[in-house]
Amino acid sequence: MANLFIKQAKQYAEGRPTYPKQLFHYFASKTPSHDFAWDVGTGSGQAARSLAELYKNVIATDTSPTQLEHAPKLPNIRYQHTSPTMSVEELQQKVVATESSVDLVTVAQAMHWFDLPKFYEQVRWVLKKPDGVIAAWCYSLPEVNEAVNAVLRRFYDDTWDQERKLVNEKYATIDFPFEPVEGEADTGPFDQFVIERVMNFDEYITYLKSWSAYPRAKEKGIELLGADVMEDFRRGWNVDGDGQKLARFPIYLRIGKVGKQ
Repeated sequence: MANLFIKQAKQYAEGRPTYPKQLFHYFASKTPSHDFAWDVGTGSGQAARSLAELYKNVIATDTSPTQLEHAPKLPNIRYQHTSPTMSVEELQQKVVATESSVDLVTVAQAMHWFDLPKFYEQVRWVLKKPDGVIAAWCYSLPEVNEAVNAVLRRFYDDTWDQERKLVNEKYATIDFPFEPVEGEADTGPFDQFVIERVMNFDEYITYLKSWSAYPRAKEKGIELLGADVMEDFRRGWNVDGDGQKLARFPIYLRIGKVGKQ
């Protein structure tokens, strides 16, 4: 995952949507204490910023220092660059030195890139036993109008990475070996949360350019958003007027607690 988003870090920071506040209040309702949260794969800090409003201290880590440069600087967030294959020693030195000391681990739109068995070992080590919580979510393609959505589905089918298969399956098939949190019968995926963002056409295209597939194609001399594709998107956008539109990104959430393991 380390180099996936480096070349378009600025576009990532500008193009990626902001998660709804209700999502983080839901997390906070499931952790008995609110002292320490770890946001893994933080990117440019979209989730960390909201966690900082509810938890006393937040450590936000990413394998891309370029991404971290674009993250919001707040007094109770510590950003930390980590290696793609973090060892136990690095975990203790850079993230948290004490076992069973973290209330919440979050992973926003990133866990499909992880070495899950190794990551879950780290999660079990850092979370407070038995009620420390891990929450991981993805969001699907933005819904704008039928015309734009149809073009986007064709565009997506031509560009998506193999790891995105887990996102296509709404995290339903991702390995998630944790216990249900209080009030839930299972660990999801839950779909009651939706990102809503008002976007103009240029902002919508900036979001598409924030996909990891876009710069990889550019490196090979391929312009995924060529003139024909852009014309299709613009024609679809203008079906119901050429101004701003509400884009809806459905969220699919897996959440569980570590238990006594």
